[in-house]
Amino acid sequence: MLVLLALAGCGKLQNDINVPLPTYNADLVVECYLEPGKVPSLAVTTSVPYLSAVLPQVPTDVTVTLTMPNGTQVRLPFNPNYKALVDTTSGVKFHSHIGTTPLVAKSGDVFKLDVVDTKGRHATATTTMLAPITIDSVNYKFNDKTGTERKAYFLTNFRDPPALDDCYRLQLHKGNPAKGALLKSPEVDMSVEDRLLNGQNITLGTSYRFYPGDTVTATLYHIERAFYRFRQSVRDARQANGNPFANPSAVYGNVEGGIGIFAVLSATTTQKILR
Repeated sequence: MLVLLALAGCGKLQNDINVPLPTYNADLVVECYLEPGKVPSLAVTTSVPYLSAVLPQVPTDVTVTLTMPNGTQVRLPFNPNYKALVDTTSGVKFHSHIGTTPLVAKSGDVFKLDVVDTKGRHATATTTMLAPITIDSVNYKFNDKTGTERKAYFLTNFRDPPALDDCYRLQLHKGNPAKGALLKSPEVDMSVEDRLLNGQNITLGTSYRFYPGDTVTATLYHIERAFYRFRQSVRDARQANGNPFANPSAVYGNVEGGIGIFAVLSATTTQKILR
């Protein structure tokens, strides 16, 4: 009886507290990766409160202007491919705006981006195409096991230029490129900087994760530090999300007046079949 009375009294210890949340002002979120030979496109969404739905909010009143190295301004019309928001297997990236003519770019070219909506929000960004870095060689080595346990690690070798503050992104795709392997998620996706290896040969390795007969495509991107910092901050934010012991992590980019990243992808590619 005493236990029942004690349990009945516990309900009085609960107090509902309403925590007033500050007014949230949504920002423009811009993600644009220019690639030579491909039609320019980008995704423009708006940021949402932490406790709201996670689906992207795509504004329809946004005007996007891309300024070319020669000063020519190119309007990128609103033409979203909404299917890519839910289709994670096709390899198609979501875009809200897309141009009509493939991009022509060379090392040193500077591009500017201007994004404005009817609510007065205005985001701008500038990026420069860096010189591509040649992949000197790719190698692999199998372990001593047999059957399904026989696996190989993969090594990608290149030389860092003498100047400091070079950053890189390496993607390794597994499968036949002719059958869409490069449209799928990469087997390896890493970012590195040259602070400890400036001007030296750099070798990036993996764990034992490739099998005999695998076709491995290595793509090395020479990226600006802003892109490197953006990728690192996104990774940190994901790891901190939902972790009560982690400090909140902000996302850093090069978009002024908004959130996000604007970059030119300068890449070199090579392939290796594991025998």
